[in-house]
Amino acid sequence: MDIKELIKKALEAQKKAYVPYSNFHVGSALLTENDEIFTGCNIEIASYSPTLCAERTAIFKAISEGHKKIKAIAVVGDADFTYPCGVCRQVIREFGKDAIIIIANSEDEYREYKLEELLPHSFGPEDLAEADTRSEKNV
Repeated sequence: MDIKELIKKALEAQKKAYVPYSNFHVGSALLTENDEIFTGCNIEIASYSPTLCAERTAIFKAISEGHKKIKAIAVVGDADFTYPCGVCRQVIREFGKDAIIIIANSEDEYREYKLEELLPHSFGPEDLAEADTRSEKNV
């Protein structure tokens, strides 16, 4: 995986952000299990709650094209280092429990994290399967 290429794609996506209210531009690029890259930017809506983060935009684009596993995701924003919000961390968890999360300012200045570092003790699909198993035993 070429981290700098992933960051470059995230920086390109950041330029497409639709942020007339916050003026806070975020871009993201993810790498799928098949080494395909999908990008996303944040998209704001006047009523705010339907606003979509850059990370989820990229993830949903990949999922809608048939990819179900994220290997890595890069995030860039207008702050020094822009981290995924809690909702995005949970969505990353759904499709990339072992994904590398790259938080970058530029192609040369970045930090790498495992999801567990940003979302410890996470809840995922296997927790639901475990609950189903327990329910069956109690019937």
